Amino acid sequence: METISTKTLLERLHWRYSTKKFDPSAKITAAVWSAIEQVLVLSPSSYGLQPYRFVVVADPELRKKLRPVSWDQPQITDASHLVVFARKLAITEADVERFINLISETRSTPRNALQPYYDMMVGDLVKGPRSAWVKEWAARQTYIALGNLLTSAALLGVDACPIEGLDPAKYDEILGLAAKGYGTTNVCALGYRAGDDKYAVAKKVRFPGDELIEHR
Repeated sequence: METISTKTLLERLHWRYSTKKFDPSAKITAAVWSAIEQVLVLSPSSYGLQPYRFVVVADPELRKKLRPVSWDQPQITDASHLVVFARKLAITEADVERFINLISETRSTPRNALQPYYDMMVGDLVKGPRSAWVKEWAARQTYIALGNLLTSAALLGVDACPIEGLDPAKYDEILGLAAKGYGTTNVCALGYRAGDDKYAVAKKVRFPGDELIEHR
């Protein structure tokens, strides 16, 4: 298996920043975007349940509608691609059953052998104490996917900007998400930085590692 060096990894992470100004003429190629979509699919989630949807908004008119409810941030319309991260608003026994059946089919595992795993998930997310705040649990899973996307994009030389400055309810309305059982948590714009984005050369502001990392 090919690996990248620690030097390359850190160089790419120092290179990335939350891009404030995209070059509207610079588009992500189909091949690169296909890989980025697979990054989203391959992202880890609690139980592996994937309680989310990633809505890739390509329609320029839709993006124009989203910009005013995103604090009028230009990244919404100027970036090559825009991904809306939406969490499931409820987890049901049917959702768990569908996932268990997928495991059974993918791994050629008898369904009855997976019953304990089914019972664990239902007992936790559907009938347990966590069911009371399962929307928040699902939202956390979208942030895992977002982090995975940001790092992977940097490794591919693609700029990105995670965005929480938006009206989730308006996004849900414009994209018709609530009717499908999903709610917006955040957005990520992806593309290539404009040559005059001053933030591209700004020094990173981070607390020192010995303050953020504790060894015991």
